[in-house]
Amino acid sequence: MMSSDIAIQVENLSKCYQIYDRPRDRLKQMLLGKNKKYFREFWALKEVGFKVHKGETLAIIGKNGSGKSTLLQMICSTLNPTNGTIKVNGRVAALLELGAGFNPEFTGRENIYMAAALYGLTKETVDQRFSSISAFADIGEHIEQPVKTYSSGMYVRLAFAVIAHVDADILVVDEALAVGDAVFTQKCMRFIRAFQKHGTLLFVSHDTAAVQSLCEKALWLENGQVQGFGTSKEISEAYLKSSLQEVYGEQVTLSAINKSGKEKELLTDNKDESHHEIVDYDTKINFKNNLNDANGWKSGSAEIIDVRMNKVDNDDGDIFEGGESVRLKIRARAYSSLDAPIIGFIVKDRLGQDLFGENTLPFTTYNKKIVEPGEEFEGSFCFQLPMLPNGQYVLTASVANGNLYEHVQHHWLHDAAVITVSSSKVRWGLVGIKFESMKLSVI
Repeated sequence: MMSSDIAIQVENLSKCYQIYDRPRDRLKQMLLGKNKKYFREFWALKEVGFKVHKGETLAIIGKNGSGKSTLLQMICSTLNPTNGTIKVNGRVAALLELGAGFNPEFTGRENIYMAAALYGLTKETVDQRFSSISAFADIGEHIEQPVKTYSSGMYVRLAFAVIAHVDADILVVDEALAVGDAVFTQKCMRFIRAFQKHGTLLFVSHDTAAVQSLCEKALWLENGQVQGFGTSKEISEAYLKSSLQEVYGEQVTLSAINKSGKEKELLTDNKDESHHEIVDYDTKINFKNNLNDANGWKSGSAEIIDVRMNKVDNDDGDIFEGGESVRLKIRARAYSSLDAPIIGFIVKDRLGQDLFGENTLPFTTYNKKIVEPGEEFEGSFCFQLPMLPNGQYVLTASVANGNLYEHVQHHWLHDAAVITVSSSKVRWGLVGIKFESMKLSVI
């Protein structure tokens, strides 16, 4: 019996397809298949199992063909499993395939009523919500035209508008379909953020930054099997390493670096809810080297040995102010000859969102540097610290070799440094700016 606090429970789930080389083999299987198989088996999913609690957001990641769509179709009851069980507690609304659930001959209006009925809404309820659905889709007079005349973007608009109004308990969204112009994308994201406060979300994505931003947990599928299941940060980092290894092939072998043995909770929510004067911008920023505990991967050809930040006019101290000019230095050692070394960094917030970063490629493109085995080299970045909200941030550092289009990451450290911001008066957005002045005038 499934616990009442569990939204989705999947146990030993498998899906096998029968692949016939010739049409007549299908007939042979029907007539003579008792003693011989005339097909090949393709297992799209094999022994997949996981639980999603109510109110959780689960990312499902994996390359194309890994079984993501097959899994989601079975969760949505549009595909039957070969083996295993799926238990779903609540109404599921899904945006999986372009135009799924729509009749191309019907108008947008007619499809709204039909799709909503499939989710269990009465005609009276749809009548009450139609104006809101139409406004969300924002396709104007096209709503009275057959959907076979729609562009792919209009299909998505109409489909998302419907699932946003069906009182779903569980929402399944394929990121690749939840796209469009910037205004509509923001509208979708606002709805998803609001839905997360009371519902369960399954989010399919290849974007590890989006996964860490939206989701608490992640499921990684590879060749139809579970490659990993855990926190979104842990799984995203492992997936990124695996994706790069696949790109590099046998040229480079990336080995994992796990200093702590388990995921370390570096980042905590440290929001300052007190009220402050509007133009007080004093912000204290603490920079701490975290190389001894940083996780990542390396190829063995180069290694980051030091990360530090200093004031441009004073090398002392590790406490800085927003807007202050600083110099970030990342030092590395080569173990193989590097004919085009690159050093770079990214600063991320506690949700894994990239805030800013840079690498030395613009400099080395016109100033070639060659580093021999045993030599040390350093990337130096001078910039003004941005105004950041209170909380903790991490600096990801990397060493690569190559050019803009073709390069190999030889050492990648996710949490090479921890940056703590306190006394910040930034109240809106991810990054603040220092205003020269502000006023309100009646004109």
